[in-house]
Amino acid sequence: MMAAHVVLFPWPLQGHINPMLHLAAALLDAGLRVTFLHTDHNARRLVLAGALQSHHPRLRVLSIPDGLPDDHPRSAAAGLMDLFHSMRTAGCAAFRALLRAEASSATSCPPVTCVVADGVMPFAIDAAEEAGVPAIAFRTESACGFLCYLCVPRLLQLGETPAASDEPVCGVPGDDAGGAPDPVPVLLTVADTAARCAASRAVILNAAASMEGPALASIAARLQGGHVFAVGPLHARPRPKPAGVGAEAEPAAREDGGCAAWLDGHADRSVVYVNLGSLTVVSAEQLAELLHGLVAAGYPFLCVLRPDMVHEMSSSGGVLREAATAVAGAGGRALVVEWAAHRAVHRALVGHRAVGCFVTHAGWNSALEAAAEGVPAVCWPYFADQQTVSRFVGAVWRNGLDIKDACERDVVERMVREAMESAEIRAAAQAMARQLRLDVAPGGSSAKDLERLVAFITDLSAGQVPSRVDVDNN
Repeated sequence: MMAAHVVLFPWPLQGHINPMLHLAAALLDAGLRVTFLHTDHNARRLVLAGALQSHHPRLRVLSIPDGLPDDHPRSAAAGLMDLFHSMRTAGCAAFRALLRAEASSATSCPPVTCVVADGVMPFAIDAAEEAGVPAIAFRTESACGFLCYLCVPRLLQLGETPAASDEPVCGVPGDDAGGAPDPVPVLLTVADTAARCAASRAVILNAAASMEGPALASIAARLQGGHVFAVGPLHARPRPKPAGVGAEAEPAAREDGGCAAWLDGHADRSVVYVNLGSLTVVSAEQLAELLHGLVAAGYPFLCVLRPDMVHEMSSSGGVLREAATAVAGAGGRALVVEWAAHRAVHRALVGHRAVGCFVTHAGWNSALEAAAEGVPAVCWPYFADQQTVSRFVGAVWRNGLDIKDACERDVVERMVREAMESAEIRAAAQAMARQLRLDVAPGGSSAKDLERLVAFITDLSAGQVPSRVDVDNN
């Protein structure tokens, strides 16, 4: 039997790369051979930052061009559509060339037997299948968010056109929180890719059945192959530590801007942690409303800001100066620092004993980190599936609160206080964390789905699973 050799190809943004790296570690720990495919742009950035050292030591890393000039703002919200179109053309052509090279005798590595591509890139799945390599989609958003994307055609058929609303929508079985999809073009493009993912051999989700069972069941019913693997939260999976295999490097004090040391000086569950992710962009007025609300809430808070997150400001100095002015009344209760890109920094801060609640954009990685740590979340969503996740946090899981789409200081003040003081919210958050630890532990639902996934990939590599053409014809 041919040994399984999996190529993992993430969408080249931080929020997609990180869970794919965790999946790579899980497959390596299961004994599979794994190659991780970065873009040249990201690979250069990682080398300069020394971040490749935190990759799994047995992980083979390759890169291909994404087709954009190096100074293009591909990771900014304004550049996302350019990145999508370039990856679909130049990036896909480079991926095809890589698969041909990997299939030749020019490489000493065993042939690629399976591709796991980010679900945002169904063109990569098609390219792999056309090259004779079976492919699987990995959707890095929530199951409830993915289900909403799959249901967009039906929603439009029912006249449920995208609009800002808290009214429940029809046509989304298994999605109980209500709320309509965001009408931005990026979301509509992702909805189209979701429909194409339904034709893949299988879909992997960084989700847990205990959180999203109804959504997962509805997704399985819509997939042509019918195979769904809910293996999350991957970052919380227990990791073996054999000799010579290092765990993810702990962030140094210089990488977290002294945040951990500052938190060390506060009592348990006494601090509000604020981080709006790697893509959120707000106005200066919105940032001021958020910060004034945090000051008025009366709790110590740690706020992490990106230099490019405010429309009217392009420098970190401008953003931090504006923030310092807004929080001046808080005195020593506030620490405002610049964004740290190291993926371990954020998780270490969310899980710090001093953090009592997490003000977040409701990105799925952040929502899972809060859930796994049992930290109540106050969600101010920005785009894509974040509105859906935010509604679920407040209305279904009840492990936090939903600011919805408008950020006003009195709302921030009220919700932060409630998240910090509500025994019901904290109990729900901690119960969820206990269940997620069981899910990823041996014998748990996510651990079992990971075992099923490894067996599925092994069977694919041995040619024991019907081709996608055969599935289409049945």
